[in-house]
Amino acid sequence: MKLFRRTLIAAVASAVLPIAAMAQNMVIKSHDTHPAGYPTVAAIESMGKKLDAATQGRIKVQMFPGAVLGQEKEAVEQTQLGAIQMARISLGVIGPIVNDVNVFNMPFVFRNEAHMRAVIDGPVGQEILDKVTASPAKLVALGFMDGGSRSLYTKKKVTKPSDLQGQKVRMMGNPLFVDTMNAMGGNGISMAYGEVFTSLQTGVIDGAENNPPSYFTANHYTTPAKFYAQTNHLIIPEIFVMSKVFWDKLSKADQDLVKKLARETQLEQRKLWDAAVADYSTKLKAAGVEFVTVDQKPFFDATAPVRAKYGEKLAELMKKIEAVK
Repeated sequence: MKLFRRTLIAAVASAVLPIAAMAQNMVIKSHDTHPAGYPTVAAIESMGKKLDAATQGRIKVQMFPGAVLGQEKEAVEQTQLGAIQMARISLGVIGPIVNDVNVFNMPFVFRNEAHMRAVIDGPVGQEILDKVTASPAKLVALGFMDGGSRSLYTKKKVTKPSDLQGQKVRMMGNPLFVDTMNAMGGNGISMAYGEVFTSLQTGVIDGAENNPPSYFTANHYTTPAKFYAQTNHLIIPEIFVMSKVFWDKLSKADQDLVKKLARETQLEQRKLWDAAVADYSTKLKAAGVEFVTVDQKPFFDATAPVRAKYGEKLAELMKKIEAVK
């Protein structure tokens, strides 16, 4: 009887151990609205390879670019539920939940892109990440990604704010961004990103604003909006997050590993970004786009009321950002 009992226990153990081992294997579904090959997508794929190697295949990342898992709003909701484990998202989605992230959304809050990078790499950047993680958003903020400088592309050449008078310019769906365009002299139109191409073609809008890689990969440069005025009015970092539902399933050692690799990804992505900006700018110029150098000060001055309006509750953070060298 004892021999039978020991044999039974051994048989059960041998059956359970593979199941337990299998339970430790994890596949992280990662979402991005940008297409395959885009710097944010490539950076996460690189992170996935490192995670795979470091865990000997126990944790893998499966990348889903091009919004195949849904547009950003739907993808964030799925990430909060744990159906998607990781996502690269814009700060605009988190702004209503974590007001402090809106400091990065304000026009000309950064002196230039180098200043922005110094901020997100330092204490202010970590402070924002920690606040997102501690918020009710059910997301763990892993790091920032460079979204470049946003400038205007229009059908009519723009060199100063008065040139925007009467021009309908698409802005991201946030009152802050619409107010920014209105302050700069144009007529800000809130519109989904997927509608911009057709709206430029049909004349529903006269222009939009974005960075060179997005301007090119969305084919907006093939519309009549061939003038790219380098206002650099918005320099907005993006963020990549993990579902808290999934995060809580990781061991402390795995969480520490993910944090370490996330930091490496933040720094690696900007190298990919710089290369992409140079590449796509060259392609845009070859396609007939005219890059227009403008004096940014009139646009900076025109948007002062926007910074005053939206920055009232963010004054301390703005001082910290300004103090970063």
